[in-house]
Amino acid sequence: MDILPLLEETRKAASRLALFSGEQVTDLLRDLAGAAERAIPYLLEENKKDLVRMDPGDPRYDRLQLTAERIGAIAGEIRQVAALPSPLGEILSQHVRPDGLRISRVTVPFGVIGIIYEARPNVTFDVFTLCLKSGNGCLLKGGSDALASNTAILSVIRDVLQRHGFPVEVVTLLPAGREETRQMLEARGYIDLIIPRGSQGLIDYVREHARVPVIETGAGICHTFFDLEGDAEEGARIVFNAKTRRPSVCNALDCLLIHRGRLGDLPRLMAPLAGKEVVLHADEETFGVLEGHYPGHLVRTATPGSWGTEFLSLQMAVKTVSDMEEALEHIARYSSRHSEAIITRNPVTAERFQRLVDAAVVYVNASTAFTDGAQFGLGAEIGISTQKLHARGPMALRELTTYKWLVNGNGHVRP
Repeated sequence: MDILPLLEETRKAASRLALFSGEQVTDLLRDLAGAAERAIPYLLEENKKDLVRMDPGDPRYDRLQLTAERIGAIAGEIRQVAALPSPLGEILSQHVRPDGLRISRVTVPFGVIGIIYEARPNVTFDVFTLCLKSGNGCLLKGGSDALASNTAILSVIRDVLQRHGFPVEVVTLLPAGREETRQMLEARGYIDLIIPRGSQGLIDYVREHARVPVIETGAGICHTFFDLEGDAEEGARIVFNAKTRRPSVCNALDCLLIHRGRLGDLPRLMAPLAGKEVVLHADEETFGVLEGHYPGHLVRTATPGSWGTEFLSLQMAVKTVSDMEEALEHIARYSSRHSEAIITRNPVTAERFQRLVDAAVVYVNASTAFTDGAQFGLGAEIGISTQKLHARGPMALRELTTYKWLVNGNGHVRP
């Protein structure tokens, strides 16, 4: 299918968003939150059509599944975004030149943002909400696994747009085929920015084939280092939360590094995980310590492939390190630069770890599960950027804007 006519419609609709006030956008988003809650039975019914086609054991199943509670949380995030100040028209800098020329730099929308994502129907709501609030049109390229869910969500969104007099083409769901993906990646002049969300394979494909600017939302290979001066009780809670809260998402813990001097506390740190049947891929030292203290069928000998793996399931690697320097070396080698954490009561060690670890988010005595736009007070997120150009970490309203220069003169001509 030739998608260029759809892209042109979205681009024209996006240009008309400048005609609507911030108050009108806020009212629409508040209405959308209520509409999402009222549509829960319909959305769950459509979501079931996708779920029956996926193996419940597939790590993507949890991300694909909608529940009344999850839709309620989505509605709450929409209201949070609605309540945030507009990111548009903010004066980033201004000055007057010696000749009286007035120059300022102000925030503006990108224009049209394309999102390529897999089995994550919640992304459809999140992307539209953030794009509308930041004045952007959005092109949604969801996976075939979530087609029924995404189509239903789009119908709810477009009903609200129409009711408020906004152009419905400001959000478009593109066909799920690979040919349409190729066209999207080559659509210079139609799309200003593409953001892929999904597996490393998807992100690599987009990066290698896109002719449109791309912001990567990379895989989350997350580590936590339990330092010599870490609190064991606190550490057990943090590790349990980071690993088991939602193991299929990118901020879940994948590898625990433990100081050799605290190996005696390892059974205590791991005990809560046994209740969730978390499989541990343990190096030789931790394997020996865990023997007899953790269910044997849940402990496996780590292989070289255990390090640097994003498990996306109830599995976790465990490795002994001699000191923080070795922990830093391991993280530098295997991290995806997403989220890294240290558990320590030594403020000097904590400050050094945060200064030396190269990642979008670096934690001290907190779970990596907090890497989320809503948890950061951003209302929602369009993704977690693991690159450094333009945006890094949770991407929300500010990251969906660029800027332009405004120059005001009084008959000025350049000598």
